[in-house]
Amino acid sequence: MTENTQQQNPAPTTELPTQYAPAEVEGTLYERWVERGYFSADAASEKPPYTVVIPPPNVTGSLHLGHAFEHTLIDALTRRKRMQGFETLWQPGMDHAGIATQNVVERELAKEGKSRHDLGREEFIERVWKWKGESGGQISGQMRRLGDGVDWDRERFTMDEGLSQSVQTIFKRLYDDELIYRAERIINWCPRCLTAISDIEVEYQDDDGELVSLKYGDGDETVVVATTRAETMLGDTAIAVHPDDERYKHLVGKLIKLPLTDRSIPVVADEHVDPEFGTGCVKVTPAHDPNDFEIGQRHDLPNIAVMDEHAVITVPGPFQGLDRLEARSAIVGALRAEGRIVAEKRPYTHSVGHCSRCKTTIEPRLSMQWWVKVAPLAKAAGDAVRDGKVAIHPQEMEKRYFDWVDNLHDWCISRQLWWGHRIPVWYGPNGEVVCVGPDDEAPTGEGWTQDSDVLDTWFSSGLWPFSTLGWPEETESLAKFYPNSVLVTGYDILFFWVARMMMFGLYAMDGTPPFHTIVLHGMVRDQFGKKMSKSFGNAVNPLDWMDKYGSDAVRFTLARGANPGVDVPIGEDWVQGSRNFANKIWNATRFALMNGATIEGELPPVEQQSATDRWILSRLNATVAEVDALYDDYQFAKLSDALFHFAWDEVFDWYVELSKTTFMAGGDAAKVSGRVLGEVLDVTLRLLHPIVPFVTETLWTTLTGRESLVIAEWPSDSGFRDAAAEQEIETLQQVITEVRRFRADQGLQPGQKVPARLSLDGTTLARHEGAIRQLLRLQPEGEGFAATATLPVSGATVALDLSGTIDVAAERKRLAKDLAAAEKEKAQATAKLGNEAFLAKAPDNVVDKIRGRLTKADADISRLQAQLDGLPQA
Repeated sequence: MTENTQQQNPAPTTELPTQYAPAEVEGTLYERWVERGYFSADAASEKPPYTVVIPPPNVTGSLHLGHAFEHTLIDALTRRKRMQGFETLWQPGMDHAGIATQNVVERELAKEGKSRHDLGREEFIERVWKWKGESGGQISGQMRRLGDGVDWDRERFTMDEGLSQSVQTIFKRLYDDELIYRAERIINWCPRCLTAISDIEVEYQDDDGELVSLKYGDGDETVVVATTRAETMLGDTAIAVHPDDERYKHLVGKLIKLPLTDRSIPVVADEHVDPEFGTGCVKVTPAHDPNDFEIGQRHDLPNIAVMDEHAVITVPGPFQGLDRLEARSAIVGALRAEGRIVAEKRPYTHSVGHCSRCKTTIEPRLSMQWWVKVAPLAKAAGDAVRDGKVAIHPQEMEKRYFDWVDNLHDWCISRQLWWGHRIPVWYGPNGEVVCVGPDDEAPTGEGWTQDSDVLDTWFSSGLWPFSTLGWPEETESLAKFYPNSVLVTGYDILFFWVARMMMFGLYAMDGTPPFHTIVLHGMVRDQFGKKMSKSFGNAVNPLDWMDKYGSDAVRFTLARGANPGVDVPIGEDWVQGSRNFANKIWNATRFALMNGATIEGELPPVEQQSATDRWILSRLNATVAEVDALYDDYQFAKLSDALFHFAWDEVFDWYVELSKTTFMAGGDAAKVSGRVLGEVLDVTLRLLHPIVPFVTETLWTTLTGRESLVIAEWPSDSGFRDAAAEQEIETLQQVITEVRRFRADQGLQPGQKVPARLSLDGTTLARHEGAIRQLLRLQPEGEGFAATATLPVSGATVALDLSGTIDVAAERKRLAKDLAAAEKEKAQATAKLGNEAFLAKAPDNVVDKIRGRLTKADADISRLQAQLDGLPQA
């Protein structure tokens, strides 16, 4: 529905409450939008499609400031495209978040004194679904608070029946194409969650540990190795040195006694070893270190696992049954007793991986898992960007993308959990392995069992752009809305989610990438640039700010900080400023409606418009063009700033103020300006709507009497420009600004009236005398007028009678002091810029800063001298 086919509300009213109260309008407005189907996408529509998927939040989650930031940007894009006439789909949904959700429900069970094993797999999964229905997904309600224009009828969940079918289908296809396989390799293992976890679920932090140097062998066959995990030495199967290291060439191929064991291990030569690091010797524990595993594969070394899934030592002997940390201390003590400790460093700070869910230290562990062979998939994902099928914005992020996809290792996709998509593979009594697709019958009979693992959450979320549209079925929605137009997401998941969507989309959809453009944004931080965290005490619940200042204020603050690919600092005082902006829009529109602003009828001909009218219309069209260009370049911060300054500075502070004398005078000129002001407000509210939808909707429907801004037409640049009018009003602004500054410098109150003589003849300012006098509180000169201060400004002269209002002598003294300071500043800056030695060494930013100081000093000198000249002699 376009603007022209909108229903008319009852006749527009010029009455608005004196103050804007967000809480009284936001909820009601949003439900009205949803009930009227404004956000519903029609796959049968002939309009061009515009599709964006929501990065699916975890079902366990709630709306944090990062969500609010990302959703604001997506909502702004989709609202604008809807207004531009696109069939717009913002696809909502949530991720089942396997490990996070299972942990939540297990904690609930623990309160009852139970574990999942007490319930069994089927009953536990029923319990998770029950929890999901009762407690999960609170973020949906919070999205409504923010104003997200998603198609709620299409809301999906990664464990829905349809999406589960998609998962099973692509697993089967990848398996049949030999791109999924099962193998024993090193994975990230959480001894608390008892599952493999993905790289993104590992958080690295600097921990205080110990670095212990150990002596292996005796006599001429002695080597020294260093380790932070002494307990793993029980699983060493080799010592590795660099092939060109002359110190150890005589040992390569020989066996060296492994302390505390009855085993001897070989010395192998491997180019992975850095001869310059430490002693140039490294212990090789293939079952407990990914690099060691690769060395072991190259040299056909045995893999000896020394810990079980709980990270408890399993090697028979005195350390069996000890936790890994207990064993570490005991083993170091035993080695010390044998004289095998060469050096110890405590504390030794180093980076250690932790489970992002439970904070347990990760244990690299050799394990039988399912893997995706990523090489051909990753190549296609890289080529799609290189060939221009997919654009990454900002472009400098392409390098990070290529660094990742060009060096991807095979992806471990199995998780030792119960909640998630169970791997569709059955094992037979005689070693049979059968992968079952959604249309296949699972094997039955004695001895057949399904694999107990589930798939990594990222496996199903990697299908999100097409599984949500009904794939593998050839649905109308899939044909209409795939590929997505744009993906908006954080740079932090470029590797983990974006790359996987690219791989799966290209594979499943016959080489068609899942989206045309990837827009990467930064992280929200506090006003000091620090990461927001509950532990830091600086985390913010955006709902608190919405309650206090309104959703529009939060949205505008977030959008105004959204420079491409960089982090976004935000503080409460900035949200207060955005609330003030919403209030400014409200108050200015209220004033305009009370003074005849209207959209009825055509715009008056240009010849009937005043210079002020032509100026604001010219600036309006230039702003439309600027905002369009910035939207197309995803420059949210710049377009928000452009809208802020146009609305606040040019429309409300200048045009409305300059038009007051016209409105007070009435007549035809007032009617013309009322229609122009109505036009300007109409377009300005449309431009602002995608970012601040609630206040603009309320004001626009009141102004126009039409149904909704959500389905109004997006403004277009008519091409009208009036350079002469822009120059004329710029000159007028200079006069008013300069006289206001002079008044403030003299200590005059803003409302204090001063007699003045205006000499405007021969300038374009003559027709603006009424506005100048009103805005500057200048009275007619009257009888006995004495010009005590004269200001030449932009070809005009403003003579003021300040007798009885200021102490001229004191004012001369103050201005002379300020003038001397400005001249000193100019001299210092000039001297530095004239020093060739300084210019040769100083950084560019330092030189630019000094040039700025010189420019400011020149301006201050001119201003202060003019003020002195305008004062009478004491």
